[in-house]
Amino acid sequence: MATKIIRRVISIPRAPTPVTAYNQAILVDRTVYLSGVLGLDKNTGKLVGNGAAGEARQALINMGHILAAAGSSFEKVIKTTILLDNIDDFSVINEVYKEFFAKDYPARSAFQVGKLPLGALVEIEAIALTGNVETVCVESTSSEK
Repeated sequence: MATKIIRRVISIPRAPTPVTAYNQAILVDRTVYLSGVLGLDKNTGKLVGNGAAGEARQALINMGHILAAAGSSFEKVIKTTILLDNIDDFSVINEVYKEFFAKDYPARSAFQVGKLPLGALVEIEAIALTGNVETVCVESTSSEK
């Protein structure tokens, strides 16, 4: 008989309520899958000001609350995807990103998209781990081609 896998729905009041039919995150075994997070103020449900940088900062603050509720943290994020209204905002958002991801950065993709929910300038999704995670950096020292 197969072992039952538990799918935990993460839904917390410290982060904005999803804008449609999805959850803030799903935890399966030791992996957390975060839905795209917008730079919404949880109290008003509206996008924060200060352009793409302000939205990115708020999205990452919201993401931090969701990660914590799932038993994870920014240090345990293994992959992020950044969706941008305008790819020209990439460098500004990258500076904000480095405030939350200081070293041993996760794998990442960034894309300019046609349109984001609620007219947002940025949306960030992530995959993270829970539990005791050890990071080992592997760098090639050979000149392999």
